[in-house]
Amino acid sequence: MTLLRASLLALAVLGTAGAASAQTKIKIADSFPVGHYLPKYFTTPMMERLKANPAAKGFEFEYYPAEQMGKAKDFLSLTQSGLIDIAYVAPGFVSDKMPTSVVSELPLPFQGSCQATLAYFNLAKPGGLLDKKEFAPNGVRLIFTIVLPPYQVITRKPFANLKEIEGMKIRASGSAKELLLKKLKAVPVLMPTPEVYESLSRGTIDGVLFPFNSLAPYEIDKLSKTGTIGSNFGSFVANWVISEKRFQSLPPALQKDLMAMGEELTKSVCRQVEKDEAGDIEKTKAVGVKLTPLSKADQDALEAAAAEVATEWAQTLDRRGKGGTEVLNAFKAGLAGK
Repeated sequence: MTLLRASLLALAVLGTAGAASAQTKIKIADSFPVGHYLPKYFTTPMMERLKANPAAKGFEFEYYPAEQMGKAKDFLSLTQSGLIDIAYVAPGFVSDKMPTSVVSELPLPFQGSCQATLAYFNLAKPGGLLDKKEFAPNGVRLIFTIVLPPYQVITRKPFANLKEIEGMKIRASGSAKELLLKKLKAVPVLMPTPEVYESLSRGTIDGVLFPFNSLAPYEIDKLSKTGTIGSNFGSFVANWVISEKRFQSLPPALQKDLMAMGEELTKSVCRQVEKDEAGDIEKTKAVGVKLTPLSKADQDALEAAAAEVATEWAQTLDRRGKGGTEVLNAFKAGLAGK
């Protein structure tokens, strides 16, 4: 009997140890290809800093890039379920669950990355308007965010003006850019970024709305002939979130470090992205993509369409009881530094 009890006790201890070991793993996942600038600027520094924190003793950090843990559109649900602890969540891919969180993707009058990133961060961080409306109700909290520089039209075949993109199948990400393309009489095709190269190479789509920073990492520049420069066809917001349940399980010192680091990197990465853009433009030209500013008439038409998109986007959400106008006005105030 004593031997049996000892055996059972040993098994219980081993089981407990195994469970504890599993609980100390922090799984981080995104959809970006290895070498992409965003994991390099955020994920790697985050992991290194957390590992160096004495409060992280006993924690094991596992990183899964390139959709190894699932499709980009599923990262929110995978985080909610606990299969992933920290994940890249793009509101544009889960607009059914985070409809107002794509506000920074509207083609509003901003340049670069930081102006929109900081305005958005203040709304989405814990306690902000978007946190209360969508992040917290979805059981996640924002750690880091980046609003990419304004998107441009990049196509497989030459075009000289907005009239010539009418009827073209253009890849878009999110409802804001989808609405704008419809206004311009192009055909928006919604798809996650990892699927774009194959679709463009096969001719399933004629072009993309993309920022210069992302062309080379996905090799879109190699398939392209013509693009705009200096306009704003909308943007894209990339968020890294942690489930609230997982966050609350972390030691307080690690919680504090994680949130402080997220804010610091949000401010520094957007500056780095802005610095990188000039070089990315030159690289795009170097592979043979002709970049041409829109004419004044086309730019005026684009801005008029963009203003309509923002208003219609907000009003559509208002009718659904989502408070689109409230979020739009709050974001505009943030862009103005208010």
